[in-house]
Amino acid sequence: MKSIRVVLCSSLAAFLIAASASASTTNHPATGSAHAKTASHKTAAHGRTKAKAPKSHKLHGQQAIDAERVTQIQQALIREHYMSGDATGQWDSTTQAAMRKFQSDQGWQTKLMPDSRALVKLGLGPDYSTAINAKDVASAPATPPANSIAAPQTAGFAAASGINQ
Repeated sequence: MKSIRVVLCSSLAAFLIAASASASTTNHPATGSAHAKTASHKTAAHGRTKAKAPKSHKLHGQQAIDAERVTQIQQALIREHYMSGDATGQWDSTTQAAMRKFQSDQGWQTKLMPDSRALVKLGLGPDYSTAINAKDVASAPATPPANSIAAPQTAGFAAASGINQ
């Protein structure tokens, strides 16, 4: 039992000595050397190092509201008594405050640009008149009112449900 321990300890010691010896003889390039820093960044024409161009931040989405659309929004806010005066087409602080108030009164977010629900509520929702099936939607029969159901049919429903009229 004692001999197994001696063999294990001596094997472990030999392994640690060998590992530390190989680590100290391995040649790693110094991170502070000038060659290591600039070798891959030199230009062919001048031998100077290239400055890294900063990454540009690409903006996504709509950045501003079109003046015509702002005029439509202002006219709707004036009609709903959230603004007074004339529509100017400028997305100014008065217009923003009126839109925030309108959205707040509806229980919607108020920190961002106009909410799509707010635009629809103001009557400025999407225009489907140029859609492929616009004529089908316009000519679709309306749902008949509830009181247009024939009396015998209504009586049959009432009798089947067990409701006395």
